[in-house]
Amino acid sequence: MLRSAVLATASAWVLMPQASLAQSPSQGGAQSLPPVNVAAPEPRRRAAAPVRRRAESQLQAANSRKPQPQRNVGVVENPRGPVRGYVAGRSSSGTKINTPIMETPQAVSVIGAEQIRDQKPAKFDEILRYSAGVRAGTFGADTRNDWFLIRGFKSDDVGLFLDGMQLFYTSYASWKLQPFNLERVDILRGPSAVLYGGSSQGGIVNAISKMPPSEPIRYVETGVNNFGNAYVAFDFGGPVATSTEQGKLLYRIVGQVQNGGTQVDFTPDNNYFIAPSVTWKPDVDTSFTVLASASKQDTRGIAFLPYVGTVVDAPWGRIPTSRFIGDPSVDSFKRQQEMVGYQFERNLSDDVTFRQNARFAHVDVTYSTLFGLGYATTAAAATLARGNFFTSGVANQANLDNQLEYRFATGPLQHTALFGIDLKHYTIDDYQGFGAATSLNLLNPVYAPTATFSGAPYQNATLTQKQAGVYVQDQIKLDRFTLVLSGRNDWVNTYNDNHIGSSLGRDDSAFSGRAGLIYNFDVGLAPYVSYATSFNPIIGTNFTLTPPQLYLPETAKQAEVGVKYQPLGFDGHFGIALFDLKRENVLTTNPSNALLSVQTGEVTSRGIELEAVANVMPGLKVIASHTVYDIFVSKDLNSALIGKVPTNTPSQLTSGWADYTIQSGPLTGLGFGGGIRYVGKSYADNVNTLVVPSYVLGDAAIHYERQGWRYALNVANITDKIYVASCSSPTACFYGDRRRVTASASYKW
Repeated sequence: MLRSAVLATASAWVLMPQASLAQSPSQGGAQSLPPVNVAAPEPRRRAAAPVRRRAESQLQAANSRKPQPQRNVGVVENPRGPVRGYVAGRSSSGTKINTPIMETPQAVSVIGAEQIRDQKPAKFDEILRYSAGVRAGTFGADTRNDWFLIRGFKSDDVGLFLDGMQLFYTSYASWKLQPFNLERVDILRGPSAVLYGGSSQGGIVNAISKMPPSEPIRYVETGVNNFGNAYVAFDFGGPVATSTEQGKLLYRIVGQVQNGGTQVDFTPDNNYFIAPSVTWKPDVDTSFTVLASASKQDTRGIAFLPYVGTVVDAPWGRIPTSRFIGDPSVDSFKRQQEMVGYQFERNLSDDVTFRQNARFAHVDVTYSTLFGLGYATTAAAATLARGNFFTSGVANQANLDNQLEYRFATGPLQHTALFGIDLKHYTIDDYQGFGAATSLNLLNPVYAPTATFSGAPYQNATLTQKQAGVYVQDQIKLDRFTLVLSGRNDWVNTYNDNHIGSSLGRDDSAFSGRAGLIYNFDVGLAPYVSYATSFNPIIGTNFTLTPPQLYLPETAKQAEVGVKYQPLGFDGHFGIALFDLKRENVLTTNPSNALLSVQTGEVTSRGIELEAVANVMPGLKVIASHTVYDIFVSKDLNSALIGKVPTNTPSQLTSGWADYTIQSGPLTGLGFGGGIRYVGKSYADNVNTLVVPSYVLGDAAIHYERQGWRYALNVANITDKIYVASCSSPTACFYGDRRRVTASASYKW
C-alpha cells in the first residue's frame, strides 16, 4: 500500500504545476573574475516583520545609488556560481547542501567556466578530459552523444545531472548539454544513490547552468575551426529595473549557432540552442528562478570499424580517419530537445530553509544509418559488411525534488539536517528496426542511394519508469570532525508496454545508505573515510526466465579512504582517494545462448585517484590528475571471463594542464596554455586478447585580452596523432579526434 501510494503521488506531483519555485541566483560567464575569499556562511537572516522589510528595501535602494565597494573581500562562494580561477572551495553536489569541499568525505571535483573557456571543449564530454577518475570521449570523435566512464563504469546514461536533477536516458533518446551554457561542472565520484536515487555506481556529473547575474553581462563570441565548423554565441543578462526597486528581477539569455563539417566526410555537426532564465527575489529570504532551453542538432552517425585496419594494419594498411562508411542518402542523426524548470528557495527562519527544484524535459531523436558489421569476407578484400538501422526515440522526463534543511545544536554537536522527497517520471516511445544493406569497399567507396529501413521493427514499445525517493541526511560537526550520515528508500515501478509482444511490469523497493567521517587539521590536511551502498533500476527483459521478466535493479557497495590537503595561504588543494567498488547484478552473456543476457555478473573496480588544482599566482592556473584502476569481472557464468577487464575500459589515466597570462608590462593580457593527456591501453574483446594501445595527446592555447576583447587560438591533439579511442568489440572500433584548431574572438562590455 505504501509503495502504491508513493508512486501515485509521484505521478501526480511531477506532472502538476507547483505553486512555489527556484534557488538563489549566481553570477556567471567565463570572463575573468575578481579574487574571492571563501569564508564560512553567516547565519541566515530570520524572516522579518513588514516594517523591517520596508526599512531594508529603503536602505537597499539608497545603497544602490552609492558608489559600489570593491567586491574582493568577505564574499562567500556560491556552489551554483562562478569558480575563482580554477579553484572551487564549495560544492553542493556531495551533500545537496552548500558545503566546503574540504569538509565533504567523498571525492569531489569542480570545473568552472574559466577552465572551460581556456580549454575550449567542442562538446560536453570534453570538459571532463582533465579530471581524475573520469574517462571522457569513450567513443572518440562521435558528434552524436557525450560519453564518459567514472571509476570504470559507463555513466553518461544514468550519471548525468543538470542542476541537481537527473537526465536519464535509455535506448537512443539521449540528451545534449552545451558547454557555453554552463557555469560549472561538479564530478561526484562513487555511488550517490543515497541522495539522487537510481544512478551510476561510479558516480555522477552534475552540470550547473548559468544563472541570472546580479551585475550586467554583455558578451558575444565567434569562432571557426580547421574543419570549417563555425559558431556565433552570445550571453546577456543582469538586473531589470522595476517601478519600485532595481535588482529584484534578474534575467539571462544564452545562445549559440554552430554549423559546419567534421573530420569525417559527409558528417556535419550543426547545433543550435537558446537558454533564457529569470530570477525573482521578492525579499531577502526568497528566490525563484525559471530556466528554459531549446536546442537542435543535425549530424550523422559514428563509424563502426573493424579492429584489423584501425588498431592494427590490414594487408593494405589502415582505414582513413575521414572515411564515411554510411551513405549520404540515408544517414542522419537529428535531435530536438526542450526543457523548462524552476528552482525555489525560502529561508523560513534563521535555522530552516526550504528548497524545491523541478524540471520537465522532452527529447526527440531520429537516427538512420548504415553501420559496419565487420569484413564481408576477409580483411584483404577491404569490403565492409553493413546493416541498415533505424530508430526513433521520443522521451519525456519530469523531476521534482523537495528539500528541507534544518540547522540546530545538541550540546557540543552542530547539526545540518536535510529531509527530502524526490520524484521522477520517465517515458519513452522506442522504435528500432534493422535490415540488410549493401557492402562498401573501404579503399574505393561508392555511395549509392539507399532507402531508410522500413521493415518490421524488432523493438516497438512504450517504456515507463516512475521513481519516488525519501531521504534524510545529517552533517554532524564536533570541533574539527564532520560526520555525514545519509539514508534513503526508493520505490520504483517499471512498465514495458510492448506493441509487438507481451507487456511486462515490475515493482522494486531499495534502501541506500552512506556514512562518512572527515577531520580537518590546522595545517590543512583532511583525512576521511566513507562507505556507501546504492542501486540503479535498469530497463530490459530477461528472456532466459520462464516466463520472461524485467531485469532486477543493479546494486553496488563501495569503501573509500582519502586525504584532502589545502596548504595554509595557498589558493589550491590536493586530493588522494583509494576505493574498492563492487557492481552487482550486472548483465552478462548467457553461455548457452549468446543472444541472451542474464544478471549473474559482478564487476569490481579498485583504484587510486590523485588530483591537484591551484591558482599558483596571479595569472597562473594549473590542474593535474592521475588515476590507476584494477577493474575486472569478479563473477560470471563464463569462468573464462573472471579476472578480465571489460572492453573499452582503460586502467590508467593521467593528465595535466597549465595556463598563464602576463600581468604587467607591454605584453599584459597575453597568455599561453598547454596540457598533456595520457589514456592507458584497453581491450576490444571480453577475453582481453585484442589490445587497443595507450596514447598520449597534447593540447595548447594562446590568447590575448585587451579592452574587453579576447582573441584565442586553441589546438586539441596538437601533433595530429592518429589513434583508436576504444573498441567495444572486434568489429566496432572508433577513431579519436584528429588535430582541431579553433580560432575565436569575443567582446564583453
